[in-house]
Amino acid sequence: MTILLLSLLVFLFLGVPIAYSLGLSALCYFVVHEPGLMVVMPQRLMAGMDSYALIALPLFIFMGQLMNASGITRRLIDYCMLLVGRFRGGLGLVNVSSSMLFGGISGSSTSDTASIGSILIPEMKRRGYPEDFAAGLTVASSTMGMIIPPSIPMVLFAVTAQESVGKLFMGGVIPGLMVGVFQVVFTLWISARKNYPKEDTEFELRKLLVETGRSAYILLLPVFVVGAVVFGVATATESAGLGVFYAIVIGCFLTRQLTRAEFIKALRQSILTSAKIMIIIAFSKLFIWILSYERLPDGLAEMVKGFDLSLFWLMMLMIVIILLAGTFIDVSPAILLLTPIFLPMVIVAGGSPILFGVVLVVGLAVGACTPPVGNCLNVCSVISGLGIGTIFRGALPFLAANVLTLIMIVFFPSLVLWLPSILMD
Repeated sequence: MTILLLSLLVFLFLGVPIAYSLGLSALCYFVVHEPGLMVVMPQRLMAGMDSYALIALPLFIFMGQLMNASGITRRLIDYCMLLVGRFRGGLGLVNVSSSMLFGGISGSSTSDTASIGSILIPEMKRRGYPEDFAAGLTVASSTMGMIIPPSIPMVLFAVTAQESVGKLFMGGVIPGLMVGVFQVVFTLWISARKNYPKEDTEFELRKLLVETGRSAYILLLPVFVVGAVVFGVATATESAGLGVFYAIVIGCFLTRQLTRAEFIKALRQSILTSAKIMIIIAFSKLFIWILSYERLPDGLAEMVKGFDLSLFWLMMLMIVIILLAGTFIDVSPAILLLTPIFLPMVIVAGGSPILFGVVLVVGLAVGACTPPVGNCLNVCSVISGLGIGTIFRGALPFLAANVLTLIMIVFFPSLVLWLPSILMD
């Protein structure tokens, strides 16, 4: 284990990408400690990717890319402007509420950052908002993209932990909404102190009903995709396929902005993103197999049992580790690495795998917005032209919403487990 873990740290320190660091550290383990087992390397690499449920990942990614290309971002922003634009800090509130809706469509925080940030950050700067506030709020609000279903990280955790995708989707609904509500409160408070502008919009029930009707086909997409899984109409893979079809219909016949060039671009981006994730999965599964072969998860679970830690304090300790790990490791490899280590401990302590999965994703969502690895920070830096340090400082007050949500769902697990229990048990 020393060879395996030390070599992994060395490769990461040298800047080797996480997927290849995992593979090279596994190779070091076999060469130095178990040369006779090198024959299992190609077998475990292929076995790691040989899962029907994993087909849902590229399909959900493709669905999100198609929705981005279909021009729905501007319509969601206009809809949110009608709802909250008249309040102090209206564009900031539009930013958060748009991310809340967009998170239920794209399933990806980086897509959220790119789509909403490219429109709202320049507009907020033009209206007199500080650059770091506009960029930081965009990054922090995008974390809802991986919490509110459908969620790509939730699918990845479900495959890794062999848990129900539908239950994880339902478990993420209330925490995702909590993050959004807390960020709205923080935005209102900061906007009142800084005297940020209101937008020149008036609330009219009739106009709201008309706009809701016009946008219904967009707003119903998460219900259509997630509902098919929750109520047993389709598996997660089949639901993702239906979502792709639905997105094509919207882009071609309703918004009419999905051209052949945009379709090919979305397909290409989805293939590249899926390939990156699958390479990480393959090498992670090999690494995890070695951990299991050395019985590390079982040993840690027994150690936790010997410490007699309550579930609450165990989860709080894990939150600290997850937040630290998310700072240095991207979301997908962190899920693949931490799940087989921590999940047995949670089960031994009497916890729910669904609760742990939601805690893991919410915690790693913060990591997507923290330097040096945070993907959302890097995307926002390209859009805004600001340094990642400046963006991170602007995001800090709003990332507190994620941490507060984490603490509350550990205090009150029913916030996660209630919806899955009433809809799927």
